[in-house]
Amino acid sequence: MRGRRWLPAYLALALIWGCSFFFIKVGLESLTPAGVALSRLALGLATMLVVSALTRTALPHPRTWLAIFVAAALMTSVPWTLFAFGEQHISSALAGVINGATPLMTLVAILVAFPEERPTRERIAGLGLGFLGVVIVVGPWQGGQGGAWLGIAACVVAITCYGVSFPYVRRRLAGGSRAIPVPPIALATGLMAMGTIQAVPITAVLGFASAPLTWSVVAAMAGLGVVGSGIAYVLNFRVIAASDATTASTVTYLTPLVAVVVGAVVLGEHVTWNQPLGGVLVVLGAAVAQGLVGRRARVGTMDPT
Repeated sequence: MRGRRWLPAYLALALIWGCSFFFIKVGLESLTPAGVALSRLALGLATMLVVSALTRTALPHPRTWLAIFVAAALMTSVPWTLFAFGEQHISSALAGVINGATPLMTLVAILVAFPEERPTRERIAGLGLGFLGVVIVVGPWQGGQGGAWLGIAACVVAITCYGVSFPYVRRRLAGGSRAIPVPPIALATGLMAMGTIQAVPITAVLGFASAPLTWSVVAAMAGLGVVGSGIAYVLNFRVIAASDATTASTVTYLTPLVAVVVGAVVLGEHVTWNQPLGGVLVVLGAAVAQGLVGRRARVGTMDPT
């Protein structure tokens, strides 16, 4: 590492991804969940095309587009629609904390998809602790209404998609024996392109807007698409280049904290005691499972929000 030059980009990344749930909540004031997903994908695509042109990065090889199409469904169009749907029923803070369990879902998927990845005691302990945190975050003892449970379920399915996507990308696009390696910026551009194509028919069926557009919604979608789905990828690669992949992966542990703070301060959302407590256990469990407690991690993950 070169000192701490990566720290500003790292903190900016945590802030951007943590604010994604706030942007989604604002976007839902005028847009349907499908409209939110399509907007962030289209704006993210436009941003990544500019980045690709500035960096002279070619588009992915034609033989990779089918794999990228599948990856886009798992990483963008489906989970982003589900998170937006979920936030119609639950707070942005709760959605952000649930998203913090993404590394746990990723590890479960890796253990299933890669038999050589042995379920060590460390991983089992981390998964157990993390999923206990998820239960505490959800708070089943509180009863809750049907809509809230529906929102929670949508967010859990979304992070399950994220979890499956990482081993899939690893096997088909980044390092597997049958993979055709795709440069990171080209992959991000391909994901935005395929995700946009997928989101168009979904939006045609479910609708784009539910109310007249306002400037606050337009600004939120710009933050979500241009910044959160475009510039954030560039920042993430800068952190990896200036530090290492393990350091970059730990940004996922800060995004739930940002989501809770922004939701409470900006949106005035009520945060119950179990949400921060469960969030801490989720983060700690993910850190233990990834080997960040006591030794350096072997597997890193990116936050796809």
